[in-house]
Amino acid sequence: MAYIDLGVDETREPGIRGLLRYRPSTGKPLSDLAEALLRGDSPLTRGEREYIAAYVSSLNDCAYCTGSHGAVAAAEGMPADAPVTDKLRSLLAVASATASGGHAVTPALIADARSTGATDLEIHDTVLIAAAFSMFNRYVDGLGTTAPDNPRAYELGAAHIVKRGYLPPS
Repeated sequence: MAYIDLGVDETREPGIRGLLRYRPSTGKPLSDLAEALLRGDSPLTRGEREYIAAYVSSLNDCAYCTGSHGAVAAAEGMPADAPVTDKLRSLLAVASATASGGHAVTPALIADARSTGATDLEIHDTVLIAAAFSMFNRYVDGLGTTAPDNPRAYELGAAHIVKRGYLPPS
């Protein structure tokens, strides 16, 4: 049960979904940000971006976001057990450092990412996804929202997102 009354059935609107509906004036820009980061134009695939979001969420111990974005990553061709390229591995190191704190991203991490073929735009998108998901994770967990235990709930949500995107609350 969330720490505040969200005015929704949390079994139907778990995690960030209930929060977005609770406050549509902030929910819409947050939904738009997720849409731009994870489904908008980027040299990284949707699956890779979702994988980065799930990875950062796992580092931040956010069960809802890890489950949700892990399921979307899998639906977009990047399941948790997918082989990770050297480039993606180096971008995950940049994402991990970003989640720890902006100053943890070092010139050496960026040089390593570049040495594996990562472009400036891919590095930019990785840092922004990691920073945004650190915020999303703190929002979700800071208000004590619920996270389903059943992986099927995340799979159903992932199918909806793959088909329709990160729609703002209505």
